Amino acid sequence: MIMDYKQAGVDIQAAEQALDKIKKMVKSTFSPQVGEQWGNFGGLYKIDENRYLVASADGVGTKLKIAMDMNIHDTVGEDLVNHCVNDILTLGARPLFFMDYLATGKLNQQCFVDIIKGITNGCVNNHCALIGGETAEMPGFYSPGEYDLAGFIVGEVNSSKILGSSKIKFGDIVLGLSSHGLHTNGYSLVRKIFSDHHISWNQTFPGLKGSLGENLLKVHKTYYPLLKSLLDSDSLHGLAHITGGGIEGNLSRIIPSGLQAEIEVNWEIPPLFQLIEKIGEINKNEMFKVFNMGIGMIVIAGEDKQTEILKHLTDHRGEVFKLGIIKSGRKKVELHL
Repeated sequence: MIMDYKQAGVDIQAAEQALDKIKKMVKSTFSPQVGEQWGNFGGLYKIDENRYLVASADGVGTKLKIAMDMNIHDTVGEDLVNHCVNDILTLGARPLFFMDYLATGKLNQQCFVDIIKGITNGCVNNHCALIGGETAEMPGFYSPGEYDLAGFIVGEVNSSKILGSSKIKFGDIVLGLSSHGLHTNGYSLVRKIFSDHHISWNQTFPGLKGSLGENLLKVHKTYYPLLKSLLDSDSLHGLAHITGGGIEGNLSRIIPSGLQAEIEVNWEIPPLFQLIEKIGEINKNEMFKVFNMGIGMIVIAGEDKQTEILKHLTDHRGEVFKLGIIKSGRKKVELHL
């Protein structure tokens, strides 16, 4: 049976329709300080003539279920921080501070310490202060050993350095930065596939280093250390964090009207994604809608800056791929599989 995300319980189209229904309500709360960039990876709030705060909130999703199954809890906190940092990075922001929310039925002290260890590792690596959080014990709400985790980040960007659709131009180049596996998206589909086939997280497969579960728990990569020194230059025009919705769904969020991104799938798809596609009998187009497929961040830059940026990325041990170019079109992404 061919599997897709909707059959696993996640309906991306329905979620997008729900967001359309709340836009008017959300915008009714806006003050003049709120940046008009609905649909981006973070929210903008003007604090003076030259600076904006950039805020975002996210979770780790059902990747937590695999962490619980394997009793490995010291990575999901780092996933959380890195995901949030990447989201505000797409607007050119540097992280300032982070807060977390942990909810569980009954607090397990060692599990709690391991989770916070991951969060602090993520904050240290991204030069971000963990200034507080909330730990909620809710007996009867969660099954024994279960918990949920969410994070909230605030960063800062100079108004002249905000990245996004206003800076993206015809002829710009499109580069892709490699991911560390699935990051934090697609896990509901993955869990259903391997559960239906009675495959243990401890099982090993050719092409994967370590067990299946260890590969699925690889930490969501942060791109801030790699890109931070470029933020004050005029080299970068746009960044897209490739999360739920894949390359097309996320890159299209920053493409301006009258232009489109032409993307060639010219990189080798990592073995983990190939394994998921094969065992789940998932259509190739569905794979690219659900997963990052080996590309965790997309960089858009001026063609005249290509050599400079490629040198910077390779000098800093970044694995980068030349994916395509920005052309005239109808505000979309053409993904050539």
